Amino acid sequence: MDFKELAALIIGNVGGKSNVKNVVHCATRLRFTLNDASKANTDNIKKAKGVLSVVNAGGQYQIVIGPDVPQLYQEVIAQGGFEAAAAIDDPDAEKEDNRSRLSKILESIAGIFQPIIPAITGAGLLKALMALFAWLGWLKTGTQTYTILNAMADAAFYFMPVLLAASCARKFKCNQGNALALAGILVYPSFMSLMSGKEAVTFLGFLPVTRAPYASSVIPIILGVWFMSAVEHWAQKVSPRAVKFFSVPLASLLIGGTVTITLLGPIGAWASGLINSLFTWLNASIPWLVPTLVGIFSPLLVMTGTHYGLIPIGTNNLATVKWDSVVIGMLPSNIAQGAAGLAVALRSKNTDTKQQAGSAGLTAVLGITEPVLYGVNMRFTFPLYAAMIGGGLGGLYMGLTRVARFAGGSPGLLVLPGYIPHAEGAALGYTMMNFMHAVIGGVVIAFVGSWVACNILYDIWAKKGKIPEEELKGPEVLPNVPDGVIASVANGKFIGPDEMKDEMFSQQSMGQTVAVEPSDGVISAPANGKIEMVFDTGHAFGMRMPDGTGLLIHIGVDTVNLKGQGFTVLKKEGDTVKAGEPVVKVDLDVLRKAGYSPQTMIVITEPAEEGKPVTFIEFGKDVSRGDIISL
Repeated sequence: MDFKELAALIIGNVGGKSNVKNVVHCATRLRFTLNDASKANTDNIKKAKGVLSVVNAGGQYQIVIGPDVPQLYQEVIAQGGFEAAAAIDDPDAEKEDNRSRLSKILESIAGIFQPIIPAITGAGLLKALMALFAWLGWLKTGTQTYTILNAMADAAFYFMPVLLAASCARKFKCNQGNALALAGILVYPSFMSLMSGKEAVTFLGFLPVTRAPYASSVIPIILGVWFMSAVEHWAQKVSPRAVKFFSVPLASLLIGGTVTITLLGPIGAWASGLINSLFTWLNASIPWLVPTLVGIFSPLLVMTGTHYGLIPIGTNNLATVKWDSVVIGMLPSNIAQGAAGLAVALRSKNTDTKQQAGSAGLTAVLGITEPVLYGVNMRFTFPLYAAMIGGGLGGLYMGLTRVARFAGGSPGLLVLPGYIPHAEGAALGYTMMNFMHAVIGGVVIAFVGSWVACNILYDIWAKKGKIPEEELKGPEVLPNVPDGVIASVANGKFIGPDEMKDEMFSQQSMGQTVAVEPSDGVISAPANGKIEMVFDTGHAFGMRMPDGTGLLIHIGVDTVNLKGQGFTVLKKEGDTVKAGEPVVKVDLDVLRKAGYSPQTMIVITEPAEEGKPVTFIEFGKDVSRGDIISL
């Protein structure tokens, strides 16, 4: 991928530098905030090599790139002169955000958990590896090494409130130090002792403090920091400037801490326990239901943004009960999406599709599905159905065998060690068979099911004519036309001046002119050379042959009046082309319904030798694109 060229193309087609308020990026997408989204040329961006899809939603203009987006982002920042910083506050952005309230809430919650996922992923996988090494006899429990490794693996979960406090402070726009201090209260040794004792606890002698296990908790600190942010903002407004330095943090910590330990903390602990109880009951009564549904519908959840709702549930389960059976359905879903993409890569004859589907499919089985979802599966539809079938089958198996995960991370092959039960998992009765069932259901069944379904659906779609011809026939083999020779620009009838319906061309006013009455809408280069000019309307283009001959190709009679309607330009100024290589696609029905002739003229505007006309083959013959017509 040429990042410089693609960055320039994207900046130009989003309306230029002046139309960009802000640009940021996530794992797979460039996210633009534009002054005027109507100025963006979405069609041109979608055609660019390296762009998987374009999504204009939620007040953002999102360009799906895939895992290469960080490198492209740096080039966009450099060329555009944009600030590589947090999103610029825009009071009108919320008004223009047309997402549902549920989508906004779920994305906000996911934004809190996203920064801590690497920490809990690393910690969870370390615990899994410790369990594996202990099972193999490579690591002995009770040793100093084991104790130190266990501290590394447990710290992220034990101090979960502290990790969440940092990301909550950024989300709720309050002081991070105060938020961390609030979290510190919940895991402070003396306070933890009070919470674990049998004696009733009160604050200030009259405020009851409900006992709750706050170490490794999730919901209490989120509620606490949310309330503290409101207190901080209020204190900022009412405090005199001279005393703000100490009055604001004092009010935030004292009021926020009091409300958290007496009201919000217990409510959060109760809600967390309720969630755990619900999924424990589901796992005991209908173990196959949730993994199957998640396996089937994960692609649709990602498309609508509602998959964000699974992240906090799974994280809460891992932090509190040390295992999770909710998010496990995303493993077979991601593997199935990757398998569908790889199946398309194998079956397609289109070189670009093969490369894109192969790369995106591999990325999906490793855990990141957006490139294959937006660039391949949604584009052709049938791979999406295949992925849902494979994901559902894999999720069903994992549910029936009661698979649990013991570590977080983007569901894919790289996090499979997270299904190896650690000490807490082993105490609950999980064995290495849990890992084996995860591999069988989440990888093998999901991959094979999706692969087979995709191939079957490919054949069905092909028979019904739902797959584009270029996917079935492969890249067009261009004719071998020597330099300095002129070839037909279209399939059709080769005609001379007497049959031309435009007087200017028939009288050779612009230079020696021949034409083709096209039978289809593909107009190609008439010779080897370089494109020098393409009209904005797409109805004409000029090129230069290696010997200096200048050519003008004019598609249709008076078609400039259509102002580009029905024309699709495939090449740009400066492109080097071969004779027979498509340059413009035109919808002949649009031309004919508008009353315009599709006759396509080839004008020699600048002959290589002045005064020496080109000799052509006999007029009236049927020709194909790339057939030599000059002698």
